[in-house]
Amino acid sequence: MTSPTPPQAFPPALGWLLAAPAVLGALITLVLPTVQTVLAGFRRGGMLRESVDVGLANHAELLGSSGFWRALGFTLTLTLAPLLVAVVVAPLLALALDRAGTWPRRAGRIVLSLGIVTFSPVGVAVAWRRGLRADSSGVASLAQGLTEAATAPGSLRLIVAAATFGVVCSLAVTAFLPALRAPAGGRVMPGMLAVGALVAIATVAVGLQTFAYGMVLTGGGPERSTETLASLQYHYAFRLAEPGAGAAVATLTGVILGVLGIVATVIAVACRLRITLLPGTAAGPRRTATPPASPSVRAATEGPGAAAVAVGVTALVVVVAVALVCAWPWIDGLLTSPGTEAGGLRTQVNTWVPAVAGALVSVGVAYLAALGIGGLRPLGAMSEWLLLAFAPWLFAGPGVLAVANWQNVRSLGLMDTFAALVPPLLVSVPALLVLTLLCKGLAERAGGDFFGGVFLPSLPMAGILAGAVTLVNAQGLLWPQLVARQPDLFTAPVAQVAHLGAYTAASPDVGAATPAAVVAVALAAVVAAQLLHLDRLVLTADGSRTRTPSA
Repeated sequence: MTSPTPPQAFPPALGWLLAAPAVLGALITLVLPTVQTVLAGFRRGGMLRESVDVGLANHAELLGSSGFWRALGFTLTLTLAPLLVAVVVAPLLALALDRAGTWPRRAGRIVLSLGIVTFSPVGVAVAWRRGLRADSSGVASLAQGLTEAATAPGSLRLIVAAATFGVVCSLAVTAFLPALRAPAGGRVMPGMLAVGALVAIATVAVGLQTFAYGMVLTGGGPERSTETLASLQYHYAFRLAEPGAGAAVATLTGVILGVLGIVATVIAVACRLRITLLPGTAAGPRRTATPPASPSVRAATEGPGAAAVAVGVTALVVVVAVALVCAWPWIDGLLTSPGTEAGGLRTQVNTWVPAVAGALVSVGVAYLAALGIGGLRPLGAMSEWLLLAFAPWLFAGPGVLAVANWQNVRSLGLMDTFAALVPPLLVSVPALLVLTLLCKGLAERAGGDFFGGVFLPSLPMAGILAGAVTLVNAQGLLWPQLVARQPDLFTAPVAQVAHLGAYTAASPDVGAATPAAVVAVALAAVVAAQLLHLDRLVLTADGSRTRTPSA
């Protein structure tokens, strides 16, 4: 039974107006580049020779070649270990922390935050590249297997698994914890299953766009044995100067990502997911009623026992220990590598100013649309289905639209300019989905107070997502590498890769993309967000009731 739409202080029609910038932004930076990519896949030439129409020849050759299927298969295998962490390790850790009570849960949030703010795919890959030295030992010795075609795929899989363990676990635990506060009839399964499905789909979708690890560590070799879909697209479009073939790879990849995005959106809407906030502190008021039979509800009212606390703390210690072992090559590189120009002030400005600008615009536009769709609900109970218009691009990263966007930047004469470093995206679809679910949940309890009941409570989440998108933008390699070829425009990831290719005796600056000052500020912001806002989130599925967490 659908929840009745509460009375609105603002007319629902205003929702269409608030969503208009997101629609326009999607048309310009998502729909148009997608159409350009599809059309480019029907042509050959265009860079070094005249472009000619070849119909479906590029796609036929691609689907008929072993290289594409090998790249697709290898890319999918790279997602297996992160997927296992996301859907097995993370929910078990989240459950242990939730049942352990307030201080273990908060301690877990704080510790896991470090894995989020320090994660840099290029920085991690550069650190593992140091493992190619003959004197490497321990976990770093895995990198030595990258030099032989027979062992390179397996070695890269293990490196990706180790390098992503901490950040995947941290993000997945952050997603699962709100669902553990929303049992339906004493059960947490509806919300947990929905979140688990979304986390699994997102993990696969992100893994399908893996680029930095293979580019830095192997370049797709030896003998193209470690080529991913993203590196195959890059090889065709920008190494062989055949944008049509690269666009064909991007089109096929985009179809897969589009299907995953639609499936994820349908799950979120069909399960009637909503996000709300606990009133007051994260712990909320203690209940005094007679505890029901449900163990989860009884734990919420009586408080955790010593055994639950011990299990939660032990689980956190074990996961952190594994994460430290997996991250040791990066930690060792961070402690021993000297500073280089990759960590200089100009490089940091190139890295963070465009990243912040892009995040503020894309998340800001998404927030306005979320207020309109989820807060004002112009279609009533059916409003969330408007998200399907954006769903095909829910997981689309810069790679699948890189060919079209690069050609657009070149046509506008913006190559090798500071403006080109700003990610070419006007609306963040993942932020739109999360913020819409939050505005929806808040609106159902606001009693018509849109400003105080929806806008103000949701504003912190918009800021948190802007910070998250900033971190993602700053650590990207592909887009700044394509549009900035002058050293004075290099971002930190690009400068790190350029240093590796300079054949110098000096060690690369492993920490260039994660300077101490930025990490300190980001960590303080993330910890504050975790304790003051994210720890108060409640995710419900299909009208399940909210449980006050253990104190």
